[in-house]
Amino acid sequence: MAIDSKVKKYFTLSILFVFPIIIYLILSSGVNHFVKLPILNKNVKSLESIGLDTETSFENNVSILGFWGSVIDNRSIGGYNLNQNIYNRFYQYDGFQFVIVVSKGMEKQITEFKYKISNELGTDTSKWKFIFAEEFQIKELFISLNTPFTLDENYSTPYVFIIDKKGYLRGRNEKEEILYGFNTNSIAMLDDKMVDDVKIVLAEYRLALKKNSTIINEK
Repeated sequence: MAIDSKVKKYFTLSILFVFPIIIYLILSSGVNHFVKLPILNKNVKSLESIGLDTETSFENNVSILGFWGSVIDNRSIGGYNLNQNIYNRFYQYDGFQFVIVVSKGMEKQITEFKYKISNELGTDTSKWKFIFAEEFQIKELFISLNTPFTLDENYSTPYVFIIDKKGYLRGRNEKEEILYGFNTNSIAMLDDKMVDDVKIVLAEYRLALKKNSTIINEK
């Protein structure tokens, strides 16, 4: 009985010692084989290339791109969903922004929207970037995404898109489906898919930054 007791004791201690090492090796392997969110399109137009005079840029930013067109009320529900489920989770990350393209003349409606989410929901709206554009500019930018979606008669869509720091469209490219964008009217889609995909893109850049920092320190 004493021998069995010792065996059990050593076995338990071995598990306690070895298990953390195994977990560490698995996690280390996961970092080395990090799964990136696929690039779906490298030919997205930059904001500058379609003639927009704005300080906002896709370059060096992870952008959530949306199109609200000329009827802001149609997109306000999706905007609130985005704000609560995506923006508030990630806005504190450096180089993260929302880029919402709206028709010129909608300045008052956008001011009202920002006031509501700021005062009623306590949102820091500094990463909400609204771009006021002509209809042909909105259409040109949207077409360059090359997705199966279309703009409605108000140059608007409930879908938003992940644009990486190089200005590439990111999404899921799986056997059963290609996911180009996310329907902001669906909280389930935002929570179940978009949150994970934004996390992956941000983690990719954090990992790259960490590797570059390690290389510099080693030199």
